[in-house]
Amino acid sequence: MEQNYDEKREARRKRRRRSQILAYLTVIIMILVMAVGIVFGVQEIKKIAGQQEETQQSQQEKVEELLATEESIEVPAPTPTVVELTPEQKLDEIVNAGIEVMPLEDKVAGLFIVTPEAITGVSTAIQAGEGTQEALAKYAVGGLVYFEKNIQSESQIKLMLENTQLYTKYPLFIAVDEEGGEVSRIAKAGLAEKVDGAQTIGATGDANNAYQAGTAIGIYLSGLGFNLDFAPVADLANVEKSVMEKRSYGADAATVSGFVNSMMQGLEEQNVTACLKHFPGIGSSTEDTHKGLASTDRSKEDFQANEFAVFRAGIEAGADMIMVSHMAAPSLAGDNTPSSLSSEVVTNILRNELNFKGVIITDALNMSAISEYYSSEQAAVMALRAGCDMVLMPENFEEAYQGVLKAVQEGTISEERINDSLRRIYRIKYADKIEETEAE
Repeated sequence: MEQNYDEKREARRKRRRRSQILAYLTVIIMILVMAVGIVFGVQEIKKIAGQQEETQQSQQEKVEELLATEESIEVPAPTPTVVELTPEQKLDEIVNAGIEVMPLEDKVAGLFIVTPEAITGVSTAIQAGEGTQEALAKYAVGGLVYFEKNIQSESQIKLMLENTQLYTKYPLFIAVDEEGGEVSRIAKAGLAEKVDGAQTIGATGDANNAYQAGTAIGIYLSGLGFNLDFAPVADLANVEKSVMEKRSYGADAATVSGFVNSMMQGLEEQNVTACLKHFPGIGSSTEDTHKGLASTDRSKEDFQANEFAVFRAGIEAGADMIMVSHMAAPSLAGDNTPSSLSSEVVTNILRNELNFKGVIITDALNMSAISEYYSSEQAAVMALRAGCDMVLMPENFEEAYQGVLKAVQEGTISEERINDSLRRIYRIKYADKIEETEAE
């Protein structure tokens, strides 16, 4: 029994040992499996980390490459916005630039149109030489007006006008009275065939005849070197023995308007500036301002319905210049002040009521209607203060010029007021520059 017991105990001990061995083997296997797993996991982690590092490095390289590429790319400069100026705006720029650099003395002189004798001191000017050159350097007048006595031949007047333009610092109005009929300085001097006067043309009833007259006059004036004609006459000969009877197209406003505008068109097409005259309508008077004071008892209502209708039609047709007469019109001015010296007539009516934006010029200030009652200085200053832009032929140019210069220096007339007139004047003188630009 003991032997049997011992055998059973030995068998149990062997089973326990096998169990322990199996247990140890199991533990060892598990440890090995875990070790292998850990090793594999570490390798995978390293692999993933390596891939991430490679990806980051690749991204960094791409960024650096992109930056390097951007540095080599030339970024185009923004295209400047070009504002296309209208012809009117271009003209304003040219005019303002010219006025800006003018000394005050030249600005004041630029408001005058005078005879060549007035600045040179000679009795009769028939050539333009050193005397003219020196005179224009001293007095930069806005224009010169010529009469029959200045004309000897076609070649003489052409050379005289060409030299005059060469000697001036600024563009000049080269002016003449060439209405046709009795008032024809060039035709009377024998340099052109005389054109019929307004009365004769008006009697035809055909406004085209006025156009043909304006064209004919414009052709020979521009051919000689003139660029301003104190014509056409826009007065109505609407009273018995009207002072303008032979120089007017008639008495009916609507009919006369057609003739006036047609002649103006003919002149302008030949590059000759037309000047309508004599506002507010001297044809309603029987008196001549050349000889003394002239006046009219015409009512404002009559003026508005008749004379103003002609000038308004001319303004709407594009008139660049209007001449104001020395006739007294108490119904318009409120007193017997000559129209050319009245702010009521010049500014309130012509400039504001009729909305005229061009150049307003006086009739010749050496006429008796002015010279017998006012000094040259008084008349010139009064005309500018009334609203006129230009002063024509004062009796004593030097006195008138110095008087206006003094008035500006003392503030009686502002420099800006002078500049306003110069802008209107130079818009006419420089208009051809815009036309040349447009043609190019």
